[in-house]
Amino acid sequence: MKIHIDLDCFFVSAERTIDSSLLHKPVAIGGRSDTHIFSHKKRDQNVNLTNSGSFVSTFYQEYDKRDDDLQNFIDKDGRIRGILTTASYEARKFKIKTAMSINEALQLCPHLIIKAPNMSLYQRLSHELHIFLQERIPLVEQASIDEFYGDVTGWVKDEDVPEFIDNLRHEINRALNLPVSIGAAHTRYIAKLATGEAKPFGCKTIYPWDFDAFVDPIHVSKFSGIGKSMMAKLADAQIFTLGELRQRRGTVESWGPYAKELYKKVNGEIDAPINSKTTRKSIGISRTFDPVFDRTELRRRIVILSRHLIFAIQKLQVIPTTFSLSIRYELRQKSHISVTRRKEFSEKEFKDLCLELFHEADNQKRLHVVHLSINSSEFTHISRRELSLLEMDDDTKQKELTKQAYKVREKYGLGSLRWGSEI
Repeated sequence: MKIHIDLDCFFVSAERTIDSSLLHKPVAIGGRSDTHIFSHKKRDQNVNLTNSGSFVSTFYQEYDKRDDDLQNFIDKDGRIRGILTTASYEARKFKIKTAMSINEALQLCPHLIIKAPNMSLYQRLSHELHIFLQERIPLVEQASIDEFYGDVTGWVKDEDVPEFIDNLRHEINRALNLPVSIGAAHTRYIAKLATGEAKPFGCKTIYPWDFDAFVDPIHVSKFSGIGKSMMAKLADAQIFTLGELRQRRGTVESWGPYAKELYKKVNGEIDAPINSKTTRKSIGISRTFDPVFDRTELRRRIVILSRHLIFAIQKLQVIPTTFSLSIRYELRQKSHISVTRRKEFSEKEFKDLCLELFHEADNQKRLHVVHLSINSSEFTHISRRELSLLEMDDDTKQKELTKQAYKVREKYGLGSLRWGSEI
């Protein structure tokens, strides 16, 4: 059987491990786009290349920990900025939800406790849980900072799985002081569905003879992999529950290969193996900020983002071949560009490429920009793409400078070496 382990309200639960006064109270973790990265002052960023997940950034800066963490989210004009990344179950009773603005949440619950995120703590606890699970389950896959899969086939008899996962959640709580919910089923997709129904701090096992009764009444929005566009298609077809979806195989499969595979996942016909050695397939950096019109300032920000991203690329020891840049303007206008280059880049070449992409993508020059994003993918060591020998970089000086710059930043921080155009 496959099991799915999900940390309950992880960021809040993590804060409670170091501050017991937060127990049984409405608590939420706030978050803001870390625009300190663009500061003219030297401000180093922490780098996370291990865990992913909602509201988990590759580059982040720790917030100032204060008696009143809410102060971290009040801007110079006295406005409360930011959204909620996690809300405790006590807070959810006041209809407070993840991604809600902090200001709106405080209107619903004036005594809501707002905490600034402590990513170093979350990363450490996630790593400790991973090690804990590896000592108890033969095969463990970390799907995100707060989510794990395990395969206990041949390790635990099917009839003993309910007792095993019940004991496991209590062991985790005793050892790490973190509540988890666990689902078990013969596929990872149904196990994840079971976890959702077991929350909070519960466990649920779905056997083949329980399958229909369990799956059919569940709303389609609760199945992982059904996004907004698929939800709209299903609604147009008057399909609202997983049972209705299973009854309309012909309709669903007529929507293409993705829908055909989705149907099989819902129906428990296919599964995916537990991968204990997941490989990163892309890496990017993005920031949302107050509207900026000055293109010189925007180019400065592109240079800063490129410096951070090339550091991460070097740290991963990969050579990406596909690069993309996205711009979001005011009035909900967007622009995106992507290129493929089969050559090894130095830092200068990468910076120049990002500036070139920005120049080509910036097709709404009369509008203010509110978001910039750079992404790299198709790494040569995991894709089938080969670097072109004809285009291999012969500028050994630039490559050596890039290598030495990385060593300096690794030792003294990402802000220790900056381009002159950043200052």
